[in-house]
Amino acid sequence: MTVQITASTGGIPHDKLMAAGLVGSVICLYLTYLNSATGTEVFSFFGGLAAVFALVWGTSTIKHLCSYGIGTGVPSAGMIAFGSGVIAMLLATQFNSMYLTPIMAVVFGAIVGGACGFLANNVMRMNIPVMVRSLTEMAIIGAIVLLGLTAVMAGGFGFDALSVKTISIMGILSTTSFGASLLGGCLIAVSFMLGGIALQHPFNACLGPGEKQDRTLTLAAECGFLSMIVVAVISFAFVASFAAIISLVVAIAGWYYTFVKYIEYSKRDAYAWLDAKPILEPKGED
Repeated sequence: MTVQITASTGGIPHDKLMAAGLVGSVICLYLTYLNSATGTEVFSFFGGLAAVFALVWGTSTIKHLCSYGIGTGVPSAGMIAFGSGVIAMLLATQFNSMYLTPIMAVVFGAIVGGACGFLANNVMRMNIPVMVRSLTEMAIIGAIVLLGLTAVMAGGFGFDALSVKTISIMGILSTTSFGASLLGGCLIAVSFMLGGIALQHPFNACLGPGEKQDRTLTLAAECGFLSMIVVAVISFAFVASFAAIISLVVAIAGWYYTFVKYIEYSKRDAYAWLDAKPILEPKGED
């Protein structure tokens, strides 16, 4: 399976999208450290923006991988991105005290993703030229998205923020609970599915002879903000209400803008097909 079928031509080169997605997402992840510097949680929304950057990059990666004739592999590509990304993400949280979590997520993601790509091509014999690079990118993307959504929900992405939740008892006493944390409450699984669906859906929805890059990537951003809305609502249980409201407002504003643009691009591309001749079905008996 080595014959490439180009989904669409023109647009922004993938390498530029990868650079913008990687740099933009890592910068946004580091901006969430402003929570620690200021003693607040109002900068948690930057984690959601990091996830959006990564998802736009990931949609372009999936488009290139699946142009080698594995269209049915679009959903599985999203799952393997987060299945490998969650490993890199959890390992990277151990470096939070040194402010290296975003960088280590990229490093561990590259290692885990590269190993998956090697196994896919050399053990499973898929023999796809871009497999190793694509799975490496997607593991990094999965780790970044999970870190970003975690930051929105918990205000940070250190392992303590994931595994321990402080519970106040009548405003006087306090205790810690694992069951009420992100990991204990299985909210990491919620982030996994929100990210996986947001990654696999855009190209799956837009692929075809009329696929256009701007429409596909706009849908990717819209799906990212839609996922951010969900985790922003969840964040009311973990961070200060004001911080959660900021994340929710940013997510809704981003979703509304990208949704309107996506509908605009969809109408444009639908109009371009108005003069296309339909394929006539053979007449049969009623």
